[in-house]
Amino acid sequence: MERITADEAAKLIEDGDAILISGSGGGHSVPEALLAAVERRFLEERKPQGLTSVSVVGVGDRAALGASHLAHEGLLRRAITSALVDSPGLVHLAAENKIEAYTLPQGVLSQLMRDMAAGRPGLLTKTGLHTFVDPRQQGARQSPCTPEDFVEVVDLAGEEWLFFKPVPVNVAFLRGTTADEDGNVTMEEEAVLGEMLAMAQATRRAGGIVVVQVKRMAKRGTLPAKQVKIPGILVDFVVVDAEQRQTYATYYDPSYSGELRIPVEGIKPLPFGARKVIVRRAAMELFPGAICNLGAGISTGLSTVAAEEGLLDAVYLTNEQGIIGGAPITGRDSGGGQNFAAMIEQPAQFDFYDGGGLDVAFLSFAEVDAQGNVNVSRFGDKIIGVGGFINISANARCMVFSGTLTAGDLDVGWELGRTIIRQEGRHQKFVPKLEQICYSASMARAKGQTAFFVTERAVFTIGEHGLELIEIAPGVDVERDVIAHMGFRPAVSKVLKEMDARIFNPALMGLGADVHGKARRYRSERVAKWHNSRAGGAQR
Repeated sequence: MERITADEAAKLIEDGDAILISGSGGGHSVPEALLAAVERRFLEERKPQGLTSVSVVGVGDRAALGASHLAHEGLLRRAITSALVDSPGLVHLAAENKIEAYTLPQGVLSQLMRDMAAGRPGLLTKTGLHTFVDPRQQGARQSPCTPEDFVEVVDLAGEEWLFFKPVPVNVAFLRGTTADEDGNVTMEEEAVLGEMLAMAQATRRAGGIVVVQVKRMAKRGTLPAKQVKIPGILVDFVVVDAEQRQTYATYYDPSYSGELRIPVEGIKPLPFGARKVIVRRAAMELFPGAICNLGAGISTGLSTVAAEEGLLDAVYLTNEQGIIGGAPITGRDSGGGQNFAAMIEQPAQFDFYDGGGLDVAFLSFAEVDAQGNVNVSRFGDKIIGVGGFINISANARCMVFSGTLTAGDLDVGWELGRTIIRQEGRHQKFVPKLEQICYSASMARAKGQTAFFVTERAVFTIGEHGLELIEIAPGVDVERDVIAHMGFRPAVSKVLKEMDARIFNPALMGLGADVHGKARRYRSERVAKWHNSRAGGAQR
């Protein structure tokens, strides 16, 4: 292992190389100094050119950092990731057809790293079937110039599967906290673990170069061996950035890395408004011991509602980056967590999700059609990407999608518990046709999955014939305030209910008592049998 500068690392890249980039979202374990050095070199020398960037999660600050450092014509030829929204420069190039762009499911890319490391032919999964990732739709392509050959439909044992092919890798830019003189790397201050080991192994197997950015160096033999996440045998070069930030928004918070737990009062509550109203109704689907995922966007607010309602210890909130328990973070640092019970590597988290480990998943929606299909990925030239949405939504036992009924300058409030729509949103979100399907209602129905769509004024489910209105907020007229602002007419339940009045009052709901009063559901008949026998014995 050699210690070099970031600018020296940038010179290791040759024209046409594929760079594997670690990290997640807003700077979590992102090798920012290395990406900035590549941009500097290109602006000074017009080298390297024709690169492929590969990142499991979209990386950037939604401005100029992260993968946006590579967003220059000539520098970048292809972007492979799960989300482009964090890097507006990449969105611009893809929308103008100046680069090839794929947005693949986050779990697919995460797990594919291990298949590449082991030399397997690719990843076989059902994740993505009958969505825009399916090659019979768009094949995950986000620009016309993008080739169609990344994913195939295959038949195996009488069932359809998607087969995702390996991506070429020449250089890996990874990140840790501390490296010793042999190149062993620990991640004690990192907010997520990602798939650092698999990325390093995959790059080594491909004959590529592994460069790790760290905050500090340690003497040989002084790092605790069990804390080493990237063994030195996989590391070629180390770059030290003494000013390395934990995330783009936070220089360092020890609670993000699990080094301490904060008082629950330190978790800032959501202000009362449409977002809190939606999240409160979503939280009513919780039950004791529920294992949940909180996706990006509005649904991340559920952790703050759970905290203020005293529910964090009653359920298990997780996110796809590997956080289990505690409170996943909202806002610019979303992707991390606080007070968690465990932090595992991202591929293992997706193994758990794909295997049906989630009882309830809380995701946001952008557009919904009459069948209950959901689009979160693309709207004209606005390319978001799919993140972990498809892995999560396809395999959870119950889905709770959250969002406002309309968007764009929507102004809604509540007076004495009654809903007052002061200004309607300019854009419909329940539409006749989706540009891209990210959630397949037909597949969900075939699996027996339950799905709810929670808005600030109405709740829908997927019924026998498509979307069905089942609840309405106090003070809302079904025709005037709901159906008139949808691009289709949903079915209306014969037993249409009014949403719980407590949702629309700024005071605490007392949700903890409700959730604790529900029966615990066990994920195994044998475990349920054991608990029931114990309960029977106690009653006797």
